[in-house]
Amino acid sequence: MMVVRTFSTMALILLLSACTTVPKWGRDGTSSSSVALSSASSAEQTMVHVISPLPGSTIASPLMVTGEARGGWYFEASFPVRLLDGNGAEIAFGTAQAQGDWMTADFVPFVATLSFPLPATTTGSLVLEKDNPSGLPENDDSITIPVNF
Repeated sequence: MMVVRTFSTMALILLLSACTTVPKWGRDGTSSSSVALSSASSAEQTMVHVISPLPGSTIASPLMVTGEARGGWYFEASFPVRLLDGNGAEIAFGTAQAQGDWMTADFVPFVATLSFPLPATTTGSLVLEKDNPSGLPENDDSITIPVNF
């Protein structure tokens, strides 16, 4: 009887905590929803902050990508970065490298450099992907930043 009551109490606590929403705050004290990156979700925004390039920036080759990501975004201190043209074709691929100890839940600075030919389109996308060595779709995540050429 005691085991059933304890299990019921734990289930109720888990259910209530899942239904409760707590605002997420950025490092600068602003709500994460006020620092949105393109179409990134709130969870993505709290995982990665891109310093450069900013959304809508005009970029050229070589492109240096800088920012910070939480340790869980990395695997073996890196994660993939792709540059797509306006048609979605990949024109560059690179790896963002952690600039510090990535085995943490904290933010870790990263840098990546991409060299690419000038595409036929005037717009494109920079895609930062969470490294997912498991290959499981539920562990996939990415941030897309619109750019101009």
